[in-house]
Amino acid sequence: MLSAIPRVTNNNVLVGFDTSDDAGVYRLTAECALVQTVDFFTPLVDDPFTFGAIAAADALRDVVAMGGVPVTALSILAYPGKGDLGDLEMILRGGAAKVNEAGCVVIGGHSITDDEIKFGYAVTGTVHPDRVWTNAGAQEGDTLVFTKRIGTGIIATALKRGIASDADVQASIGSMLTLNRSARDAAADCNVHGCTDVTGFGLLGHAREMALGSGKTLEIRADAIQFLPGALEYARQGAIPGGLKNNRDFAGPCVEFTREVAPELQDLLYDPQTSGGLLISMPALDAERFINGFTSAYSVGRILPNSSKPIRIV
Repeated sequence: MLSAIPRVTNNNVLVGFDTSDDAGVYRLTAECALVQTVDFFTPLVDDPFTFGAIAAADALRDVVAMGGVPVTALSILAYPGKGDLGDLEMILRGGAAKVNEAGCVVIGGHSITDDEIKFGYAVTGTVHPDRVWTNAGAQEGDTLVFTKRIGTGIIATALKRGIASDADVQASIGSMLTLNRSARDAAADCNVHGCTDVTGFGLLGHAREMALGSGKTLEIRADAIQFLPGALEYARQGAIPGGLKNNRDFAGPCVEFTREVAPELQDLLYDPQTSGGLLISMPALDAERFINGFTSAYSVGRILPNSSKPIRIV
């Protein structure tokens, strides 16, 4: 569908929607560019304050994935006309608290009446035009680094089915509430060639976008991926979200499995994430320094020359 939308040429647009990147980037001056994104969704957890905070963290992540610093946020809200106003207040409080944690500020927003609750933010950040991280810059020989564990989609589905333990749910919530700001700061003095955050399209969906945007092949070691507690077991029990199936249909044709990988592990590679980690392509020496300085980061693969399958699982 996006391919049918006319492109408007503007030399100040540094990143548009052509490469399915995380946010748009518009140059204001030789020293400053705007980073803009928007994200909102339905509740993932029962607690309204936590839902608001997760929604904020998820919206902020796209600016950070471009190497930017979030500065302002506009709230987007759909809420039942006869809904509980106490719950609504807590959603807004949770969101504002997480926005403030990021050093950003809520300056307004818009709301409509809707039977289904939806909440999120349009976030604007800043970045130097020469230091934008895109998903299209991965270079052959780079190390591929990831900064979070995956499994939030499967755990959320397990929660809905009543089979998830409280400890596993809390670990997943803790991951979703963790901002990527520290990872960005730790990578700021590294030579970042390519970066994207892993969210709704899953690890392999976002890896596909990086591979195609960069014109390279991403080789990913299946046994290197780290999962949230309980995620593998819930996948074995069939707690598969609908988005995971869509991701497999979307990205699957681009993926080559060079060895047998357990079905539950394959599922998790396609699992849609909320407020996921950064997938970064950088030279090996920078990757080693980054991992040593940011203990949540770990190597998951490398960048190879372009091939018929953009993603290679080994």
